[in-house]
Amino acid sequence: MSEPTPTGPPPPPGPSNTIDLTGGSDEDPELPSSGAETSEDEHESGPSTLQDKGKTTKRSKLNNLRKKILKPEGVPNHLVDTVLDQVREEHGEEAANAVSRDQIREMLAAMKIKDVAKGNVGIGGMNKKDMGAHKFWSTQPVSQPTQSAEEGPIDPAVPASQVRQEPYPLPKEYEWVDCDLNDPAELKDVQELLSLNYVEDDDASFRFNYTGEFLAWALKPPGYQKSWHVGVRVASGKRKLVAFISAIPMTLRVNGVNLKTSEVNFLCVHKKLRSKRLAPVLIKEITRRCNILGVFQASYTAGVVLPGIIGTCQYYHRALNPPKLVETGFSHVPRTSTLGRQIRLADVPRGSVEGWREMERRDIPQVGKLVRAFLARYQIAPIMDDEEIAHVFLSGRGTEDGKKRQGQVTWAYVVENPTTKKITDFLSFYSLPSTIVGNLKYPVLDAAYLFYYATDAVLPSDYASQSTLPPPGLEKDAALRTKLGDRLKKLVEAALRVAKAANFDVFNALTLMDNNLFIQDQRFKLGSGFLNYYMYNYRVRDEIPGGLNGVDSSGVGLVML
Repeated sequence: MSEPTPTGPPPPPGPSNTIDLTGGSDEDPELPSSGAETSEDEHESGPSTLQDKGKTTKRSKLNNLRKKILKPEGVPNHLVDTVLDQVREEHGEEAANAVSRDQIREMLAAMKIKDVAKGNVGIGGMNKKDMGAHKFWSTQPVSQPTQSAEEGPIDPAVPASQVRQEPYPLPKEYEWVDCDLNDPAELKDVQELLSLNYVEDDDASFRFNYTGEFLAWALKPPGYQKSWHVGVRVASGKRKLVAFISAIPMTLRVNGVNLKTSEVNFLCVHKKLRSKRLAPVLIKEITRRCNILGVFQASYTAGVVLPGIIGTCQYYHRALNPPKLVETGFSHVPRTSTLGRQIRLADVPRGSVEGWREMERRDIPQVGKLVRAFLARYQIAPIMDDEEIAHVFLSGRGTEDGKKRQGQVTWAYVVENPTTKKITDFLSFYSLPSTIVGNLKYPVLDAAYLFYYATDAVLPSDYASQSTLPPPGLEKDAALRTKLGDRLKKLVEAALRVAKAANFDVFNALTLMDNNLFIQDQRFKLGSGFLNYYMYNYRVRDEIPGGLNGVDSSGVGLVML
């Protein structure tokens, strides 16, 4: 299976919410150095180090231009007026008054970002590329953007005996290793490599801070393969870990077809070795290892443009601690507002949802049926059995009681009918903090990310006993859409109360699933980060909607870490 530039996680929290591919650190004396600059294709296949000052300055200017153009404030007034006139003409004055000019600006900005994300347009010559410019990806079985054919595998599956048996060659200074994540020392090596070399924001101010608990939870689901935790070490001396890529097994439903796939994630090469072109070799090696075990399709995500995008989602952020967010540079106070007003807007209303409580092991059978039925509504979503439900939502709970347990990664809650004891709703989120580089007062930004949720509000009353799951698209029914939106608003508001009480600074969400039904009401603000979804060795005929207009539900029901 294959993996582009840092994949899986969202862009780290930061003023621009974009991935920094420049950065670097002092030369590690153990790492063989190279003065060669990274090629353009390496930039697409793995993070690059741009050592030339002129190139770095040019990239910085283009990033600033991108931020300016793609912000809602950059949308001209005449475009907003045009949209309002069309709404007024087609739906009446009342409908036009129901939407604000700021909401229209945000939606138009999202549409522009969608074009940039797909490479249909470029800013300052950046981003727009045809297949021929992707030297590595043009050799891989990914769906061409202009192809029109039936859905299904691009290359056929073959017996294990026909798969390459030997690992791909590495430069002589390095060697392949299987990373044993049950060994605390090896888990720490992976943690340190990712935390120091994986994903940063454009200004290198925020860097994901992966904990050992997070990686153990993310990379050791039921049925995981140690051989899919692939590392590269220096062959001599202290045998430093300098590169990593992973895959985990997943049953994925894509447009009604159940696929045995892997989810590929955490492609990372040490900053000082990116001219060695290890990224394409890592991708080919994880592909080989998956193929040997009979897995020939994979899902992956990236914030950059690669061939074969099947859907794109946008990030939204809900402030919980505005003073810290402003002081650390994560966000700013609008010219027309004050910090005091931002603090008031970030307050979460008091209240409660009857039957709301933390998920327990006894809930697994009910939660499993509810989640499977709810996720069947989306065009792409995982199919989790009860063992996977237990791992994904309960294994990361931490070890101590309190508002925020020691080592807690996941928060999972259910709503139980007090009379029937039936679980009607489920919601989860996870923690992924970021290091704030060089900030002694605030060394860490605590961020919560909305994970999976489910509700019976749009499911048939006998969904738990049905052998066939409900078809996609229930949210298109106006009455069901309103019912679903009302239920989700209450659930997310309850989750925000939990997150605020646990001292999270910000709550992040993508425009996937049905998130657009509550994002505006719960005061999430549009971010500039977007996430592209990809399938390896599987052609999806039509693009899966990612909710980029800020209104419609998405066909994406897959949340990648």
